[in-house]
Amino acid sequence: MRVISDTPLRDFCAEHPEAHDPAWAWRPIVVETSFHDFAALKQAFNSVDKVGDYYVFNLGGNKYRLLAAIHFNRQMLFVRHVLTHKEYDKWKP
Repeated sequence: MRVISDTPLRDFCAEHPEAHDPAWAWRPIVVETSFHDFAALKQAFNSVDKVGDYYVFNLGGNKYRLLAAIHFNRQMLFVRHVLTHKEYDKWKP
């Protein structure tokens, strides 16, 4: 799957350096795998959820949330937001 825009990851990790390792550990798994639907995504990332139009990944032992828009038919994942758990609790889809 192709990840579109690493900018949200880079920006978040610059602000939260402790998130660097979990955030960048997530990326190669996505890039090296073709997910054809949510079920396949769920097999690789057990904690992923669909909230509104976004797929929400837990990173760093549930400390961070990565919100992505995914187009399975085009094999494209758009990183929209990376948030702390506290920020995510305030976020509305």
